[in-house]
This record gives sequence, C-alpha cells and structure tokens, in this order.
Amino acid sequence: MTVKLYPNEVVLKAGDTNQVIENNTVDGKLIVTNQRIYFKTLKDELEKFNLEILFDNILEVIFYKNGLFAPKGINVVTRDGRSHSFPLKNRDEIGQLINRMY
Repeated sequence: MTVKLYPNEVVLKAGDTNQVIENNTVDGKLIVTNQRIYFKTLKDELEKFNLEILFDNILEVIFYKNGLFAPKGINVVTRDGRSHSFPLKNRDEIGQLINRMY
C-alpha cells in the first residue's frame, strides 16, 4: 500500500482503523500528514472508499469511547456536515495531532 504524497508533504502518524461505509466494514489505515488526513483501504478493489480530508475542511474532532470493552476512536466532522468515525488504538496521540493542525 502506497500513498502518493503532495510536494513538501510528510507523514506524521499512521494507525490501523476501519470505517463502516454503506453497511460494509472497510479495513484500512488512517494517515495524518502535515497537509491532510487520508484513509487508505488495505484492499485495492475497495479503493473507491479511500478518503482525503484537508485540514481547512475540518470543523471538529470528537474523541469517543462507547463502553468498557468497546473501541475508542475519533470522529472527524467536516464543514459540509459529514462525520467520519475512525476507531483507533492510539486515539489520543492522533486526535491531539489533528487538533493542532487545523
């Protein structure tokens, strides 16, 4: 799996995650660079679910944990009203990094 980076773009953090899209769970990686957030699927046939969020488009980052044994993660709300949920083991590190960037 490779991600094409923009000029002067550097990967700051990455973590394994998944998204529920159209009643399907799509496994992938959440990649935070100095210019954007990128969700990249692990399987090439699911690449239509790849997602790019520029920092200018982020309205809010919400930290969540749904119960004692449920996964914790972040919910990224964009300015167009869409909400993207990413369960992450290192939620605090990635969430704080995103908060500093936008």
